[in-house]
Amino acid sequence: MTDQSSANFVFADGSISLRLYPHNELSAVDIVDQLCAQAALASDNGFDGVMTSEHHGGFAGYLPNPLQTSAFQLSVMSRGWAAACPVLLPLRPVAMLAEEVAWLDARFPGRVGIGVGSGSLPLDFEAMGIAQGSAVDVFKRDLPRLVEMLSGRDLGVIHGDRALRELSAKPIPVISTAMSPAAVRRAAAAGAGIIFDGGSNPDRLRTLSDAYVNAGGTAPRILIRRVWLGPPPKEAFEAQFEVYQSYSPTEALSHWRDDGWICGDDPASLAAELAAAVTSTNTTCLNLRIHAPGISADAAREQIAELGTEVLPRLRALLANS
Repeated sequence: MTDQSSANFVFADGSISLRLYPHNELSAVDIVDQLCAQAALASDNGFDGVMTSEHHGGFAGYLPNPLQTSAFQLSVMSRGWAAACPVLLPLRPVAMLAEEVAWLDARFPGRVGIGVGSGSLPLDFEAMGIAQGSAVDVFKRDLPRLVEMLSGRDLGVIHGDRALRELSAKPIPVISTAMSPAAVRRAAAAGAGIIFDGGSNPDRLRTLSDAYVNAGGTAPRILIRRVWLGPPPKEAFEAQFEVYQSYSPTEALSHWRDDGWICGDDPASLAAELAAAVTSTNTTCLNLRIHAPGISADAAREQIAELGTEVLPRLRALLANS
């Protein structure tokens, strides 16, 4: 039985979470071990939750089934939440995804979140034998359905599913990737929160965040920032930027600011820059990323512990007073 008293609200206002990625230089067994060890380390060092995300074929250190990974991680985390975010919604039946999320929440009550995206990498669709051209239309159709089902409503022929029915009293929050005015309005209409990419400039994100609020959106607005405390591993940062350039739409890249990283030797200054980013973008919570190709598992664990000890307490104080 999971101790519900240890759970935090998923994607809560002011929360600080960590995105984790597999270290593809390791064996499969060791990759899973590291994803779990780093999630446990993050929860023990003050992070409110962890996220993992989806691509297929071993692409650039992503995972084929982040929801399964969330289950692995929750089983070793002393506190906090885990979210598969984003899952590529057009690659799976929406009812099946809703059932899987609901039953994971039944095992870890109040500690499960989900984020979804339409996908942009051709490999993902080719691997699953699905036409990429239909992805956006499928996403538009299924996003509101997922929100409804994970609120215990409009279950249709699967209305007998006990885990889904019980969500009417405790809905599971759904987040949508959103990097255009149309996307944020769509999310607001569906009752989903939004998550931005990690590199766009603050003015662009403020415009999108305000558009979401003006469209009636009330769910979380998540700012992603890549961060490093200490001397930055510049070659790894450059390699990561090349990965994003390989599949991100030109429109999205046109709003990026350099390589997207916030770095510094001083924890107080780093915390201040992150807090200012949350305020300037009108977002409600923060998701940090430290991984890039070439950053070892040892370096990642060291960074998680240092950020948790040195930066997070200062950052929380600033966010509380903003």
